[in-house]
Amino acid sequence: MLDTATYTPRLKSFYRETIKPALKEEFAYKNDMQIPRLDKIVLNIGCGSESVRDSKKAKSAVDDLSTIAGQQAVPTIAKKSIAGFRVREGMTLGAKVTLRGDRMYDFLDRLITVAMPRIRDFRGVKPAFDGRGNFAMGIKEHIVFPEINFDKVDEVWGIDVIIVTNAASDAEAKALLKHFNMPFNA
Repeated sequence: MLDTATYTPRLKSFYRETIKPALKEEFAYKNDMQIPRLDKIVLNIGCGSESVRDSKKAKSAVDDLSTIAGQQAVPTIAKKSIAGFRVREGMTLGAKVTLRGDRMYDFLDRLITVAMPRIRDFRGVKPAFDGRGNFAMGIKEHIVFPEINFDKVDEVWGIDVIIVTNAASDAEAKALLKHFNMPFNA
């Protein structure tokens, strides 16, 4: 059992000791508050048509995402009915979770060092920034995370990972994530 009073995630201390000074020098910031940092990481699983046919699939997605994130995931619910997709208002269509603080750093560490190397034919991630310093990527199979027991998986889900930073530009956000050893392919 971890003593939460003295535990600091590896990437959090690496950010404080190594990344902050490097970014301050690289971009010539005058104030420490200008240095980009991670705000939150949002994980999302969309079940889509599978949850329409079987409501247990959405519960499975919530459970798997909770296991991966280390905190309880929230089911995403349809806001309105769409007859063409057989979706009713109030139907559970997926799961999402927002990570902040120590759990965010722990997840990013597991994502970069454990999960990404386990992806088949992995050649790096495409730098997909939104113009405001936020990064989004998709993982096709959630079974690359070691917390998921492969034998008990009934459905393989894709996961959207959105890393939100307070960087002023995409270049600053990319530099921040490169210092965290995010494997960009370009």
